[in-house]
Amino acid sequence: QVQFVESGGGLVQPGESLTLSCQASGNIFNIYALAWYRQAPGNQLERVAVVTNGGTTNYADSVKGRFTISRADAKNTVYLQMNSLESHDAAVYYCNDNPAATPWGQGTQVTVSS
Repeated sequence: QVQFVESGGGLVQPGESLTLSCQASGNIFNIYALAWYRQAPGNQLERVAVVTNGGTTNYADSVKGRFTISRADAKNTVYLQMNSLESHDAAVYYCNDNPAATPWGQGTQVTVSS
């Protein structure tokens, strides 16, 4: 069973950018869909972006036009490029292929504050 390790979070000011990385413990080429999720304190887990192995992407309305998800199967890595960050983007970000079966990683904290 593949596991994921997220990295790349940090403290940024509103309007700045971050790129998150998610390293899988095994091959991801045969995983149909990989997604980034986030959870802010007191909020439910939200799926922000998903990418299929065919390159199809889908985004939550709250991040459309600002976030870009991509995958590099040769590197077993999924990325989330986040531009024009806003305070409501602050959360712990996770990646997963199947939340019903794959354990969650430790996530990476994104803080947006001036």
